[in-house]
Amino acid sequence: MEPRIDIMQNELGTKLAKRLFAVHGLLQQTGLSHTTQNLVMLRASQINGCGNCIDIHSKEAAAAGESATRLYLVAGWRHSTVFTEEEQAALALTEEATRLADASEGVSDETWARAAKYYDEDQLIALVTLIAMINATNRLAVTLNQLGGSYEVGLMTAAVGQ
Repeated sequence: MEPRIDIMQNELGTKLAKRLFAVHGLLQQTGLSHTTQNLVMLRASQINGCGNCIDIHSKEAAAAGESATRLYLVAGWRHSTVFTEEEQAALALTEEATRLADASEGVSDETWARAAKYYDEDQLIALVTLIAMINATNRLAVTLNQLGGSYEVGLMTAAVGQ
């Protein structure tokens, strides 16, 4: 199947992508670690079946020094020994916030309390915003049939002029 629209070849699409990337840039300046951000974006993308975003975030994380073992185990983080308790709290929040329709309660108080144990209020705002933004990005990419497999590290930054 071919991509339906190349968002970066469409004037409005490019403008919108730059705005989304600007939010991502702000998130990079928060106290939320880049490692955690990469893990969260990869996990949400896995849940949403977004091959394009899985391709981007796994390659960007690897380029930033993330180990292959940890990248392979993100999908099975609950049954692995390679993630810190803090990272596990972020991944649990990511899963519940990404799967809102699957649970009548949305994000449970238990999961929220677990995340709040490791992240201050600003970091929690950054984490929740990151989860919302990657979910929006996943939905754009899946709907427009943006395919994974050909991403080269740094392309997103170059594409939006950052």
